[in-house]
Order: sequence, then structure tokens, then C-alpha cells
Amino acid sequence: MIKKIIKITLLLLVLFIFGYTLFYLYNKSQKPPVVYQTLTPFDTAVVKKTVATGSIIPRKEVNMKSRVSGVVEKFYVVAGQEIKEGDVIARIKIIPSMANLQSAETRISQAKVSFDNAAIEYNRNKDLLDKGVIAKADFLPSDLKYKSAEVEVKAAEDNLQIIKEGVSKSMETASNTIVKSTITGMVLDVPIKEGSSVIESNTFNEGTTIVTVANMGEMIFEGKLDESEVGKVKEGMPLVLTVGAIDGETFNANLEYIAPKGVAENGAIQFLIRAAMNKEKNSTFLRAAYSASADIILAKKDKTLAIPESVLQFEKSKPFVEVEKSPNVYEKKYIKTGLSDGINIEVLEGLTKADKIKIPLLNTPPADKK
Repeated sequence: MIKKIIKITLLLLVLFIFGYTLFYLYNKSQKPPVVYQTLTPFDTAVVKKTVATGSIIPRKEVNMKSRVSGVVEKFYVVAGQEIKEGDVIARIKIIPSMANLQSAETRISQAKVSFDNAAIEYNRNKDLLDKGVIAKADFLPSDLKYKSAEVEVKAAEDNLQIIKEGVSKSMETASNTIVKSTITGMVLDVPIKEGSSVIESNTFNEGTTIVTVANMGEMIFEGKLDESEVGKVKEGMPLVLTVGAIDGETFNANLEYIAPKGVAENGAIQFLIRAAMNKEKNSTFLRAAYSASADIILAKKDKTLAIPESVLQFEKSKPFVEVEKSPNVYEKKYIKTGLSDGINIEVLEGLTKADKIKIPLLNTPPADKK
């Protein structure tokens, strides 16, 4: 009897465990109902734009160079100083070559010998003319020779002084040893120091830059745009500039130039663009060569009905969204869209502000748009 009770108890225990296991597996296999989040259409500004990278530079930037070769004897300006057109920038000390110096001194010696001989002949013929021995026509050749020799001596002396000092006595106000500014602006850079050697600027040589001067009152943005975007822009379009070195501030500009020819860079064709910055009353000082990015506004809607582009779905290239009809019950609704900025997209037809749009599970609901 006891054995029978034990067997029945064990059988009931096994049945209970088996039944509980089936019940547990059944409950575990049941998925909880999916509750979707929703959002409503909202009014916002939709701006379609493209981005170009570049830098902010002065429109007028000039490298001041020396007209003579030599050594910088003294600077009269420093970087950051405001100067005017005609202000003296530096003085150059001439270091003549021995060959040129010897040649100039030899020329003076030869000119003086010719002058002395011409003077002797001039004086002799002058006495003969005064005594009536020779006619004036016979005297004129010696007079011309004397004056020519006198001019040659002066020219040889001036040439020697130019070689030594860079300027002759007769043209001291037009000295090439004094470097003057050709524009009004700010000294951006002084790339050399006092005592540095400089090479003159001529038709065969660009010459050594003494200082760089720029008009900081007129700045432009210069950057490059990819060939896939350059066809969408045109002169006159507004730009919004963001300077990397200045946080929380933007600057307005207008596109004024698009290069007709692109340049290959890293396997892509880039086109140079320039934009004139608007002369705004701003206390922020823009330094030359600040890196900047330009948002070129292609199209803009200041206030329009829009939804996040992430909730948009497509069926045979037709856009639609799922609109809630009752709790957790949604209906497919085709809509007509307009301008998109990559985040939000304009809704032209098909939705109202009262519609609740289903957010697909793979998408994160945007803040404050539920």
C-alpha cells in the first residue's frame, strides 16, 4: 500500500513539473504587444544648403619688396601696426660687389683723363678764338668735347654713389634704399629681421619680401566646392560663415565668384569660390587666414509644416507615413513632400498638425516633437 502511494505521488510530481514547464515555455514564447511612439507635424524653418570649407583672407594683400639688393639696416614697422600709403617701412643698406665697385672707379678715372685732355684742348682753342686766329666753327668741336667729358665725369661719379649707397646726389628724394608702403592697411607679417640680406625685385627675380601689408577692413571668404555641388550654386547667393576660432558667432557673405575650371585634389575635382563678407558693425576682430566653413543657402522656407525625415517611408517611390487612427492602430497615408534639409522635410499635402505619426522602432524620437 505504501509503495503504491509513493508511486502515485512521484507520478503526480512528474506531471506537475511537466505541466509547469509547458506553462512556463508557453508564457515565455508570448511576445508583449509593441507600443509605438508618435509625433505630430510642426512648423519650422527648412533650409537646404551645401557646405564649403576655406579661410578668411583680406581682399587686398601686398608683399612689399626691395628695389635694391643689400642688407636690412632698420625696420620702422612691426606686425599688427596700422600704416598709410607712403609710410616708410624699412631702410636697406647697399653691399656693393667688388667687381661693380672696381668697374665704377675705373670708369671715373677714365672719365677724368678724358676730361683733362678735353680741357687742355678747350683752353688752347679758346685763347686762339679770343685772339681771332681761328673761326668759331673751328672752336665748336673742342667745346662739345669738353662739355661731353664733363657730363661723363659727373655720370661716372653718380654711378659710383649709386653702387655704394643706392642713390645719386641728384636724385636723393627718389632713393631705392627706402622701402615705402604702396597701400594703407595693417602690417600682417615681417618675415625677415634687421641684418638679413635681401634680393632686389626685377624682371628676372621676384625679390625678397620685406613685409606683408593688407587692408583688414575688407575681408573675403575663399574656399573650395566639390564638383557635385558647384552646379547648384550661382553668384549672388547668400552664405553664412562659421569661423573655427570664434565660438557662437556667424558672419554673412555673398558669393561673388565661382572658378570656371576645377582642380583635381585627392581624386576629386574642386572649384575655387570667393564670397564678399558683409561690412557689419562687429567688435570681433577677424585675423587673416582664419579657417572657416560656409553654409551656402540653396533654398529656404522660413515657416512651413514639416516632419522628421526619419519617419518617412516609401512604397514604389511614393512617400507615406503611418497615422494613428485608434490606440496602437495605424493607417498608411500618402503625402506630398517639398524642401528637405536632411533632418526635417516639408509637408505640402496629406497631413495636419493634429495627426499622430508612428515612429518606426529603428528611429529615435526627436526631442520635443512627441
